[in-house]
Amino acid sequence: MRRILVLHGPNLNALGIREPEIYGHESLDDIERRIRQLGRDLDCEVECLQSQHEGVLIDALYGARSRSDGVLMNPGGLAHSSVPLRDAVAGAGVPVVEVHLSNPLAREPFRGPSLVSGAAVGVVQGFGAESYLLGLRALVGCLEREPRR
Repeated sequence: MRRILVLHGPNLNALGIREPEIYGHESLDDIERRIRQLGRDLDCEVECLQSQHEGVLIDALYGARSRSDGVLMNPGGLAHSSVPLRDAVAGAGVPVVEVHLSNPLAREPFRGPSLVSGAAVGVVQGFGAESYLLGLRALVGCLEREPRR
């Protein structure tokens, strides 16, 4: 059974409440239930972590090497501003797929490009909560093509 770590960055705890016209009406708990169900269907054990704090996410990425086969991560707004988070994705030692509920490229210019994307194996964005499920499928596909650690 593959082990997948799902990381949610700042403000994602407010899904369903914060700007539902952009992020949708599902809560983070609702989305995590869907991720876990798909994980079971794909024979994966899923661990989820949400943090408002960049350092917690960075620690989790470095810890993934010893306890996960891959990471599915929505860095939220940190995608556009955090070089340390990008470096942790690059140094995680396992494949990382970046996901976003909205399409940041179609949003405010101040968001700019994702710094994280260049270190991730791929990015899924703009499909609402479905972005997580598409990202999980992509990550599992990536892991199936790689030899197991």
